[in-house]
Amino acid sequence: MKYFEEAKVIWKKYVPKSGQAESVEGELLRAIEKLRYEAQNNGNGNWDNGFERFCTYLWEVLDDRDVFSYEVLQQIKKDFHTLRNYKKPYVKDDLYDRMTDRMIEWSFANKGPVLRENDPNQYR
Repeated sequence: MKYFEEAKVIWKKYVPKSGQAESVEGELLRAIEKLRYEAQNNGNGNWDNGFERFCTYLWEVLDDRDVFSYEVLQQIKKDFHTLRNYKKPYVKDDLYDRMTDRMIEWSFANKGPVLRENDPNQYR
């Protein structure tokens, strides 16, 4: 992971102990880590609409042509296809670390933290 220290700061400042984050960066990091934990520790056995919503949210934010090059967007898209294939859990760290780096780059480009509204349908 290229931006480990930056991610650590976001985790400490913007990811609450429970519930959704008030910032886009905090919620993106929370989603990435929930997806990582579910795959690595549960084999996606608890996969449901809450995890699908995390994937959708990540894609909606990171699919940003103003921030990322075509090549980077293709890698992001490939990673999402891998994540969404929940019947075949992705357990290596590289994909999740890469997504975290993209989230940090998105935050840099948007001069974050960027505030967000809670998703009333996200229960994870």
